[in-house]
Amino acid sequence: MRQAICRLGKRLVRRGFVSGSAGNISIRIPDGYLMTPTGAALDRLCCDDLSHVAANGTHVAGSPPTKEAALHRAVYEARETANAVIHTHSTHTVAVTLLPELGDGDALPPLTPYYVMRVGRAPIVPYAPPGDPALAEAVGRRAAESRAILLAHHGPVVAGNSLDDAADVLAELEETARLYLLVRGAPFRMLDAASVDALRVRPSGKGG
Repeated sequence: MRQAICRLGKRLVRRGFVSGSAGNISIRIPDGYLMTPTGAALDRLCCDDLSHVAANGTHVAGSPPTKEAALHRAVYEARETANAVIHTHSTHTVAVTLLPELGDGDALPPLTPYYVMRVGRAPIVPYAPPGDPALAEAVGRRAAESRAILLAHHGPVVAGNSLDDAADVLAELEETARLYLLVRGAPFRMLDAASVDALRVRPSGKGG
């Protein structure tokens, strides 16, 4: 599991989803969570430095956890099926949180079937400083109904039933944000309501 986190960190950097020491990853384990350390560059993670955090938030072993540890825990507590959480500062996804026309309930329109099946909805939570308890509380309130949440001016938080599942959700979210920015300002077609409803009852893409 430690190696899987380190591999994913390299993938996220290669895909441009994080830069520098931005972003964090966690997985649920029987006695709490494994999390990336605070200030860590995700493409230079060391397995032994990963932080072991108890379910109540106590730092058990390894390096000090990410300052967003409470945010990760809020997602796990809200979603019993979540086994992995990823938070990045993905460029296009951050960009859509800056647009005034987007509602808080769902930041992106249903442009593709895979967005509907893999992501579902992506609400925006109001801005709070990184690591602020208010941010974790806001994410926890939204996480029960959405596996992808956008932090205003900050970046996405996604949950999955595995690391790969969460990474797929993140990739679909970032691609849909990029598509929206490409067509924004011009007439474009969305999936109709009946198509969206049919996709949301399909098992494909559901998880965490």
